[in-house]
Amino acid sequence: MDKKESLLQQKIKAEKEIAQLQNQQKIILNKQRDLERHARNHRLIVHGAIMEGVFPFTASMDGEPLKAFLIDLSRLPGARELTEKAQNAGDGE
Repeated sequence: MDKKESLLQQKIKAEKEIAQLQNQQKIILNKQRDLERHARNHRLIVHGAIMEGVFPFTASMDGEPLKAFLIDLSRLPGARELTEKAQNAGDGE
């Protein structure tokens, strides 16, 4: 085997390794997205369950009336201070 054929085979081998590494990267990125999606779904379910526990009537509300209810709550006197207090408490975790 001459040098040209040897270099060509090295190039082919390197290209295969590159393709394998790219596929591994795709697999890892897909797993990461799945984990992030799962964590978000879990968080949304937990938050919804907490809200239904505190305000049981919200279980029967559709999206827009629920949104309006939460906006109205956020506009009550003292709501801004409570929101900031809750955010600061959450930052310390």
